[in-house]
Amino acid sequence: MISEKLQKAINEQITAEMWSANLYLAMSFYLEKEGFNGFAHWLKKQYSEEMEHACAMADYLIKRGGTAKVDKVDVVPNGWGSPLEVFEHVYEHECHVSELINTLVDVASAEKDKATQDFLWGFVREQVEEEATAQGIVDKLKKAGEAGIFFIDSQLGQR
Repeated sequence: MISEKLQKAINEQITAEMWSANLYLAMSFYLEKEGFNGFAHWLKKQYSEEMEHACAMADYLIKRGGTAKVDKVDVVPNGWGSPLEVFEHVYEHECHVSELINTLVDVASAEKDKATQDFLWGFVREQVEEEATAQGIVDKLKKAGEAGIFFIDSQLGQR
């Protein structure tokens, strides 16, 4: 059985994952409207991944005898500037999510729940990859400049 404190913390993370999903979907809509279909495609994939994370956490809670909850998901921003600004925001957001996951691991550790710690370490490892991927896109966009932006858009559309 999972502790109430840990169940509450995981449910809060489920909401955060759903907010992240909505953020990436809004970014996708924005970039598609701006004519960047590849970037939009990439962000829709990110949307799906975030929803998968929320569902995986809910499934885990249920397996441990807890109750998964869908809480109110706050409104996300709907406008950005250039694709570079969008992906700088993606990178910053992924760093924030890493902090949230790290805090969740700390709660599991304080609760002495080794099974949950083990479950969450998969998300810790994934966040390392997510941050690196987002930073890599930012770096490419900076190097490519205006002339190369459509090449990068095309590359990300192949994801």
